[in-house]
Amino acid sequence: MSERSPEEAPTLEDWSARIPARPSVNDVLGVETVFANPDRVVLRVTVDQRVHQPYGVLHGGVSALLAEGAASIGGALSVGPGHTVVGTELNCSHLRAMSEGVLTATATPIRKGRRVHVWGIELRDGTNRLISVARCTLQVLDAPGA
Repeated sequence: MSERSPEEAPTLEDWSARIPARPSVNDVLGVETVFANPDRVVLRVTVDQRVHQPYGVLHGGVSALLAEGAASIGGALSVGPGHTVVGTELNCSHLRAMSEGVLTATATPIRKGRRVHVWGIELRDGTNRLISVARCTLQVLDAPGA
């Protein structure tokens, strides 16, 4: 299996069409896909009381959700036909608290191998301050039915 060439890479619309049309955690929290291609994915969410932990600041799990989500989209857009990706490890370091505004996650590949991808993710607030950093490992699998 090899990585897709730019001409063969699916679009975000191609990838989205394969996802069952049902509410997801991204819908509930208002996660928006800003940009996605095989080498860069940008997601964002508005930070408000819906995504706070009990002390009124951003819940670290939401940062993790954005990080793995962005890496997974990038991985899915990178693999050849008949393959998919699943997250196998996620490491997040929360560097700064945030209570309101827009949180943006940008994922870029560190390495895309035949069976394992590693992505780095930066999560920044609306003033470009670094809120969290993450690393996500994805395993490349044969797609169901392939």
